Parts: sequence; structure tokens; C-alpha cells
Amino acid sequence: MVDYDLRDLTLSGVRWEITDIPMAMMAATRAATIQGGGTAPGNASARPQGTTRTQTSIVPPIAPQQPISVETAVAMAARPGDMAALCRMISEFNHPLRGGATRVVLPHVAPNPNGLIIITDIPGGEDDASGLILSGAAGELLDKMLAAIGMSRDMVSIVPLVFWRTPGGRTPTDQELDLARPFVNRIIEMLNPRFILTLGTLAAARVAGVTLPRGHGMTVMLENGVSVMPIYHPNYLMLKPAAKRDAWIALQTVQNLLKTADK
Repeated sequence: MVDYDLRDLTLSGVRWEITDIPMAMMAATRAATIQGGGTAPGNASARPQGTTRTQTSIVPPIAPQQPISVETAVAMAARPGDMAALCRMISEFNHPLRGGATRVVLPHVAPNPNGLIIITDIPGGEDDASGLILSGAAGELLDKMLAAIGMSRDMVSIVPLVFWRTPGGRTPTDQELDLARPFVNRIIEMLNPRFILTLGTLAAARVAGVTLPRGHGMTVMLENGVSVMPIYHPNYLMLKPAAKRDAWIALQTVQNLLKTADK
């Protein structure tokens, strides 16, 4: 498999599916191969055995039927008085991504919270199919990461930056993120966390205002007094196992900070 800019995409946890190559790249590769007298990538005889790659194109954002302003989103997010009502509001919100997603992916709210919230980027393909955030292989790795520091999903809440999968798994636009952010902020306000852990470059930039890998494992204090630590997304850790050491050190710091807060 040719990685292209795979590192940049998977570092944030927002990427094309690993089995996809954008059509523009496929066309350029095919043209270069033909000019050089080789076999075009589309020729079945040139494909590696066992490869089931699907050619896809970069899908543009889906516009809502009626434009919605951030001010409207802020007003709607402020209305619900409890988490159940807020989740219903999110499900009914006419977000630009709503029409293209299979279903809304609501936050996971911990039944036995320990004060930790995880903020991740966008729902993946498995999340879109199941309606559960961080499912599939990425979710399994997250569960192992939490178990390593004596935690589980029963103890932590998980919130995506947007609640619908983007077309083709592309990075969401600023408008799409801005329209979902009032609901994310309201969830954080309701859950009142002691500590926030962000997964991936997008969440690190949007919540903590830092970049990865430079800001990995750093503790940032928000205006509301809540500490945030950005770490790599599980998708990136699956592709770059060597980075798990840095993630492990960061998780131990989170564990110690939460223990200190309990005293």
C-alpha cells in the first residue's frame, strides 16, 4: 500500500478509509505508469494478491437544506436541561452532515464517572454503522489503554467533535465543526469534568489549542479551570506502534493527576 500523506491523516484520526486511494491519486499513478510503459494499477494482474482496494473520490461537504447559523446552534444547545434532552436535540439538529450519515453518533456518558472526559474527532465507519462512538478496532485499543490505568468506559465519557460521519471519512470543515461545537461545549458543561483527554490532532487543536506531536502529553489549562491533555488517536497508534510508549507515559500522568485530585 502506498501511504501518500497517510501519516498526516491518521495522526488526527481523521482520514480516508485505509483501503481507499483518492481517484485523483489513482489517475495520476495510472497515467505515470502507462507513460513509462508499465502495467496500469487498474490491471488486475498488477494487483497484489489479497488486495480488495476500492477506488473512491474525495466527497465534498453536504450542504443543509436550510442554512443554519452558529448563533442558532448556541441557542438550541442552551435549551436542554439534562443529557437526555440534549441528545434528543442533537439528533434533531439539521447539521450539514446529517443527511449523508447513516445515523447520529451520540456521546457515551459514563454510568460511573470518575471525572474524565475523552474528546475525539469524528465517527468512523464502524461508529456510523453501530451508532456508538469509538467502536471497532480503535475502540478496542482505547479499552485496553483505559484498562492499563485501571479505568473502563463505565468510568469515562466520550464525546466526538461532530456527531455524524463525514462523507468518505474526510476531515470536517470549519463550518461543520463550529456548528457542532455548542453541543460539545454544553455536554462538557453538564458533565463538569475534572480532566479532559483529547485523541488526535483535530481534537488537540480545537480543544487544547496545541498541535501534535509537539503537544503530546502536555497539560493545558482551559479558561474554565479544567486541565486538558492531548494524545495520539488509537488509529495512529495502530499504525505506529512505537508511539504507544509516549501514549502510555501520558496516560500514567492522567491517572496520577486524577488520583491527586481525589485526595
